[in-house]
Amino acid sequence: MDRLDELAVFIAILDAGSLAAAGRRLRRSPPAITRLLAGLEERVGARLFERTTRRLAPTDAGRRFAEQARRLLGDYHAVMQGAADSDVSLHGMLRLTAPVVFGRRHVTPVATSFLDMWPALRIEMLLSDRNLDLIEEGLDVAVRIGRLADSGLMVRRVGEVRRVLVASPAYLAARGQPRHPDDLAGHDIIFTSSLLGPLVWRFHVDGQERAFRVEPRLMVNDIEAKLVAVRAGQGIAAALSYQVVDDLASGTLIRLLEAFESPPLPVQLVVPSVRHMPARVRAFLDHAARQLGALAVLT
Repeated sequence: MDRLDELAVFIAILDAGSLAAAGRRLRRSPPAITRLLAGLEERVGARLFERTTRRLAPTDAGRRFAEQARRLLGDYHAVMQGAADSDVSLHGMLRLTAPVVFGRRHVTPVATSFLDMWPALRIEMLLSDRNLDLIEEGLDVAVRIGRLADSGLMVRRVGEVRRVLVASPAYLAARGQPRHPDDLAGHDIIFTSSLLGPLVWRFHVDGQERAFRVEPRLMVNDIEAKLVAVRAGQGIAAALSYQVVDDLASGTLIRLLEAFESPPLPVQLVVPSVRHMPARVRAFLDHAARQLGALAVLT
C-alpha cells in the first residue's frame, strides 16, 4: 500500500475514534483497517493505540507519530496544490485565535505584516485565554501555549516559553528573596484567580516536579492587573516569560527560583486539519512560523 495513503488511514483512525468509524469514513472493511494498523505498528516498532472493547486512544508514541504524519501529509498536499496556487493572489477571510497577551504583543504584528503582503486578504483575530474549539468556532489557525490534550490537531511548533516567578526589587528589599520553594510560605503571593483547580505552583525539585500550595494575599483574573500589583511591590507572582520579558530586561522585576523552574512549555501553531487546507492558511503558517520563531521571547 502507498505509504502516504497508509498515513492518511492512521490519521482517519485517530480522528474518527475507532477502527470501525475510520473504515466507514474511508469505505474500507474493518479487517482491512485492522491489518493496516497492525502492519504500521510492526514497522514503527511501537504500539500507536491503546485498544479496549470500549475505547481507542493514542499512546504517547501514537501522538508523536500523528504530529509527524500530519505534517508530512500537509507538505504533500501543499506540493500538489502549490503549482495551482503559485499564480493566485491570496484572498478571503482568515480567522485566528491566540492567548490575549501573546496575541496582542506578538501575533498582531504577524497578522498585520501578512495583510501588507496580501491586500485582497482579510483577517479576524479572536484573543482569548480559553482554548477555543477550532471546528465549532470556524477558526483556521490557533496559537496554543502548553502541551496539547487534543492529538487530532495538526501542530507546528515555533518555540517555547517558561513559567517564571517574579517580584519587584522593592518587595525583595523589604521581605528578602526566597531561595527554595518552601520559602514562599513566608511571602505575599499574587495569584491568577481564573486558573482552575487547587492553588498551587509547581517546581522542579530534586529531579521531580512537585506542587507547592500557596495562600494568595491578592487574587486577580487579569495578567496585566496582576503585573501592575507585582511592579508596585505587593508580592510574588508567576507569569509566562514573554509576559515579563521587558520588565526583566529593565530590572523592574526580578526572576526568582530559576533553578527550580519546571520544563519549558511549547508554543505551537495548530490547524484543525491538513486536508483541503486553503492556500491562505498554508501561507500564513509559513509566515507566522518564520516571524514567531525569530522572537527572542520564545526561548
